[in-house]
Amino acid sequence: MKKLNWKKILINTAWVLSLVGVLVLLGASIRQKNHKRIQGVIVEISGAEKHMFIDEQDVLHIINDPAPVTGRPMRGVKLRKLENLVEKNPWVHNAEMFFDNQFLLQVNIVEKEPIARIFETNGQSYYIDSAMSKLPLSNKLSARVPVFTGFPSTKKVDTALVQSVIQLATLISLDSFLTAQIAQIDIVGNHEFEMIPVIGDHLIAFGDSANAADKLNRLKAFYQAAWLQHGLNTYKVISLKFKGQVVGIKENAKIVDPQSNIPTQNPLTSKRNTL
Repeated sequence: MKKLNWKKILINTAWVLSLVGVLVLLGASIRQKNHKRIQGVIVEISGAEKHMFIDEQDVLHIINDPAPVTGRPMRGVKLRKLENLVEKNPWVHNAEMFFDNQFLLQVNIVEKEPIARIFETNGQSYYIDSAMSKLPLSNKLSARVPVFTGFPSTKKVDTALVQSVIQLATLISLDSFLTAQIAQIDIVGNHEFEMIPVIGDHLIAFGDSANAADKLNRLKAFYQAAWLQHGLNTYKVISLKFKGQVVGIKENAKIVDPQSNIPTQNPLTSKRNTL
């Protein structure tokens, strides 16, 4: 008959009793914590480096409606419900909440960041972010982002056009020169764009968003050369529509298609819009 290993049994028993004790203490601690009252609310907002379209007071207003959470028992506050309420704000990308050891409600907010401002043909205006979400205008401030006009006001969203807008807006925003020089971008037929500059009385015929980065690099190189040689007022239209080229069109000049060498009348009719 095999002898019992009493030493091993005692050790295992001690470990089990210790674990039970820890669980009991943990449960008691949780119950005690749940009966504690909330001592305050700390709000941290991140995600938007340049803009703050939702601030601490906005978040506190949502959390404290219909009554302040400070002073309430922690067990009576449903954190997930509060998170969902805050995330209903169109400027909130994500909300996470927890109670710390000082019984403070910690609220971490990630704010959406606008990438472009849109003006529809029906006069409606709003921002969009990189996820194609519509963001409302704010009476607190205006975001300094590329402005797009002439966006078609249809019920069905033109996803391809929105993606082209986001692509262009991103490239322009990443370049300090282009951000300062491009006043607005007009959307014209066939998903093409025309740009209005801040300096110079000319129009930039951009074409569609294909090879957008290359077109913008060519535009910057042309600007550098034109400023040094002739000045920007020499040209009425700067066209980037032809692959690998920049075509500068002077006042009352005819456009020559580099591919066919056939002169045509200037078809560009966009004018400055007053925003």
